[in-house]
Amino acid sequence: MKLELRGITKRFGSLVANDHIDLVVKPGEIHALLGENGAGKSTLMNVLYGLYQAEEGEILLDDTVQHFRGPGDAMAAGIGMVHQHFMLIPVFTVAENVMLGHEDTKALGALDLPKARQHVRDVAKRFGFDVDPDAIVGDLPVGVQQRVEIIKALSRDAKVLVFDEPTAVLTPQETDELMGIMRQLRDEGTSIVFITHKLREVREVADRITVIRLGKVVGEASPTASNVELASLMVGRAVELTVQKNPPNVREGGLSVRDLRVLTPDGIAVVDNVSFDARPGEVIAVAGVQGNGQTELVEAIVGLADRITGSISLDGVELVGKGVRAILNEGVGFVPEDRKEDGLVGAFTVAENLILDRSSDAEFVTAGTIRRGALDAFAKERITEYDIRTQGPDTLAGTLSGGNQQKVVIAREMSRELKLLVAAQPTRGVDVGSIEFIHKRIIESRDAGVPVVVVSTELDEVAALADRIVVMYRGTIIGIVPGDTPRDVLGLMMAGEKVEEAAA
Repeated sequence: MKLELRGITKRFGSLVANDHIDLVVKPGEIHALLGENGAGKSTLMNVLYGLYQAEEGEILLDDTVQHFRGPGDAMAAGIGMVHQHFMLIPVFTVAENVMLGHEDTKALGALDLPKARQHVRDVAKRFGFDVDPDAIVGDLPVGVQQRVEIIKALSRDAKVLVFDEPTAVLTPQETDELMGIMRQLRDEGTSIVFITHKLREVREVADRITVIRLGKVVGEASPTASNVELASLMVGRAVELTVQKNPPNVREGGLSVRDLRVLTPDGIAVVDNVSFDARPGEVIAVAGVQGNGQTELVEAIVGLADRITGSISLDGVELVGKGVRAILNEGVGFVPEDRKEDGLVGAFTVAENLILDRSSDAEFVTAGTIRRGALDAFAKERITEYDIRTQGPDTLAGTLSGGNQQKVVIAREMSRELKLLVAAQPTRGVDVGSIEFIHKRIIESRDAGVPVVVVSTELDEVAALADRIVVMYRGTIIGIVPGDTPRDVLGLMMAGEKVEEAAA
């Protein structure tokens, strides 16, 4: 099915999110929509899907003008969407989620669950998915939940499928699997719109590329275009894609983790006898496939894990047994892996989010009352310094793009004196311009003598930042290796193989 958007314009008050955008997606092609966070990509697709109504422009399918009053109309016309933040009911089964809104019934109005289960099995078999129709969605890994979203869209006979930032929460292995699924769909005639800001993925899978900047189409590109060319189109300036850093100037002290074990409520060790150091002036990257204990390790360091044995000390001060507030007061900065759940309060303003961990400081609060002048001045300085794209300090954080939300978190954590910075997935779901900025800030902290622990499933990021790499597998450290260890060696270690010759 051919999709055409003509002159789509969408405004939110004085903000023009989409400015007369034209786009043509041919039948059976993967068309990448590339742009920074906040460029207008998701807004455009929400117009296509009927979630928003455009003030100007037309949507055409096979040269016929469409009028979508809601997602139901778009789905009926053959458009499916896999959202960045999954639209699934966690307590429902896979089959129940797939049939939701399109329920088949038997006699007396009973749901025809056997039919839904069989439909899930049929689609799963077609694409080689390993999905149990009776599994509770909330119990499934993120990559499998995304497959459920794809099954939902295909079960409604989607001819045009929109993937909105589909790899933002996937591991490298899951991302590669998704690329294969997209190619298979394309080869079967499905038209695909692939929204992303990851250059490697675009060049790997796209047939054509349209670049959007500040709500406007600024150009088309071929997948053969270089990363530098694509990044410059996205950002509107030359972008440094490699991290510039001097050799580390390492000193004594910093973080010391010894014989750390973190247990689940059932007594299972998800972090098992882990020991390592992060010294002032170096970046330690913790690498591994997600789900191998990295999240629990970070939670233990910042006081979020309960069932802990072993020692975590910072400049000789024991952190095990201290609460989160006490650990932050020891000088620990924390960038959580899920900014929406753990890093921000979406209903608070940007200014309020910038002092979440300093809300008792006399600089900002007197007798329980916020000093608005001091807060606004501080927020405006941080907004400028960290290039946070917002209309002002009073903008609600939940309305910002993902990259700008991450900049708020980074600005908050790096705007106080630190003895340790812990950054979990610091650039997840962030565009190339923001990645460049965040990486520079991390290296600046390292060069200022702060020990930095970065947890990332992105091997490119690990290689760019790390002075040493801790590789985790099933809750244990499989090895600690130099930052310039080859990707193929790291890949073997992430799969559980000990590579003795690479050991530091």
